[in-house]
Amino acid sequence: MKSEKMTHIDRRGKKMENIEEVYKQHSKTVYKYLLYLTNGNQDLSEEITSETFAVAVEKINKFKGNCKVSVWLCQIAKFLWYKEAKKKNKVQWEDLENLEDENNMEDTIIEKDEKLQIFKDIQKLDEKTKDVMYLRLMGNLSFIEIAEILGKTPNWARVTYYRGKEKLK
Repeated sequence: MKSEKMTHIDRRGKKMENIEEVYKQHSKTVYKYLLYLTNGNQDLSEEITSETFAVAVEKINKFKGNCKVSVWLCQIAKFLWYKEAKKKNKVQWEDLENLEDENNMEDTIIEKDEKLQIFKDIQKLDEKTKDVMYLRLMGNLSFIEIAEILGKTPNWARVTYYRGKEKLK
């Protein structure tokens, strides 16, 4: 991406000097958010990420600074994805209504990064604890369902999960 000047003051009074710096700081977040929206379509996510920063350069004067830059960029990315989805007619508009509120966008992305680290840490646990953690976190299963799958009691599943969480801390 060419290094165009993109000067603006964000809500914390920090001056954004150029698009290259903004791109380095936020492109990964925008890309991951788009991966989420596109159900893992890497090519489309990369394409829309690039387009997002091009639009940001054009629209920088409209950035009011009332949210974080990453949230503003994700809002642009979401708009571009909507536009693409509508153009390709691949998305049911009812599904779009179920997307999270823009104010929670960044939290969702950060949460996904934290989950990735948690899953890496879970790999270090013993097999039974690992099984319980994965079933609970990935499968969104209740302790009763986990107990049925593993042939244990719901209380055992609950205690194993709690102890696993404590080990991860």
